[in-house]
Parts: sequence; C-alpha cells; structure tokens
Amino acid sequence: MSERAAPFHCPYCGDEDLRPGEQGHGAWECGACNRAFKLKFLGLLARGLERSDTGGVRT
Repeated sequence: MSERAAPFHCPYCGDEDLRPGEQGHGAWECGACNRAFKLKFLGLLARGLERSDTGGVRT
C-alpha cells in the first residue's frame, strides 16, 4: 500500500486540523492542541465483532 491512512480527527481534542508529523512514518500533528500521535493497526480479531444492527445475531 503506497498511501497511508489519514485520521479524520485528533483522538485527543477532536479537531480536524491535522498534518503529517515530522516524527516518521504514520505520525500526525494536531494544530489545535499541539499533540503528536501515531495510528497503529494492532491486528484482526479472531472471532470478529458482532454488529449491533442485527440484534447480536452473527451472519
């Protein structure tokens, strides 16, 4: 994958004023609260998530 996933808002303050950070690949900086953060993919869940719109029934 050549493009990195971009966050839509800051996980700390919720503002959308984000720019790629200088700390390396995957780092983001928030212009509103002056925090730097990284998003990290942890892995797939073994059983998956149950959808709430199906009443808890997995299909």
